[in-house]
Amino acid sequence: MRGFGDHLSIGERIAFYRKRRGYTQEVLAGLVGRSTDWLAKIETGRRKPPRIDMLAELSRILRVPLGDLLGQTVLMEDERQQDDVPAVRDALMSPRRLSRLLFGSEVETQLPTPAPVAVRVEQAWNDYQGGRLGSVIAALPALLQTAQELEDRAARRGDDRSDCWAVSARTHHLAATTPAKIGESDISWLAAERAMRAADESDDPLVLASAARSGTHALLANGRYDDALELGNTAARWLSSQVTENDPAALSLLGMIHLRAAVAAARHQDRPTATALLDRAEELADDLGSDENYWQTGFGPTNVLLHRLSVELDLDNVSYVVEHGRINVDHMPQERSVSHRIDYARALSLAGQGDGVCGAAYG
Repeated sequence: MRGFGDHLSIGERIAFYRKRRGYTQEVLAGLVGRSTDWLAKIETGRRKPPRIDMLAELSRILRVPLGDLLGQTVLMEDERQQDDVPAVRDALMSPRRLSRLLFGSEVETQLPTPAPVAVRVEQAWNDYQGGRLGSVIAALPALLQTAQELEDRAARRGDDRSDCWAVSARTHHLAATTPAKIGESDISWLAAERAMRAADESDDPLVLASAARSGTHALLANGRYDDALELGNTAARWLSSQVTENDPAALSLLGMIHLRAAVAAARHQDRPTATALLDRAEELADDLGSDENYWQTGFGPTNVLLHRLSVELDLDNVSYVVEHGRINVDHMPQERSVSHRIDYARALSLAGQGDGVCGAAYG
């Protein structure tokens, strides 16, 4: 049901999943506190699609990812590689991960060192930013296994203990963010929890701040907007007290945390909070001075602008997005630029400017 090949409207997608769940219009409308006539008009396109908070509630009741109702594209360059998602799930749910005491490796076992693994993980992050999610999903099972081995190495209290935990955190962050993009919200949360735990052990504030982003991604993917906002605000306050103001990496991570929290506020229809968070991120982007990519954040003035447009779309201000959305994003990471083009195309569609949708989506 996902991708540009799917030409169903949001209303038609709601009807599809409603029927698949075996609900009548009367039952589903009652579950969200609306009339049958309201839902019927939504499904047939005689009424504007619901706001993002109502869509989130519908997705929860219908037990489908919010992205499926929105028709968000899955950025997979090879559909066949989607079959690797179960392998990612298996790597995260291995019984060996439940107890190091029960399943700890033997002393003589040769365990990896963090430096070469870190290179592989950052290469996978580059694939993620390039929109090559199929390649990331294919690489994740082995990376997750190696991350577990690094944690076993860290348990021996060697000199590279902190580095082992830091690489594990980055690996699990990637394992949280990538599935969230393709609707696998349950394993996204599992990986995010592992990323945060590993980051705690790394004793590196930037590693923890980066991992907190994975938590916000997972919470947003699961429709838990209040929790995502709480995590973002808590992480931002903590990071602000831990780093120097002139550290560009810290500026970037703090800015991205504010942006993720702004999205959470917007999806909860809290405009004042979303606006305040966007303004804080904009100040940090101004301090940074240009579009950069520290810690694969893609943070800078352009990313703030893209999030401002996305927030306005979530707040149902379609005319604003249509008026301001045609901007040059060619220099941005592919994942970010494609997400913007999808937002802009969606705004044009909602505004009844269907002729411009294909051009907006494909740049």
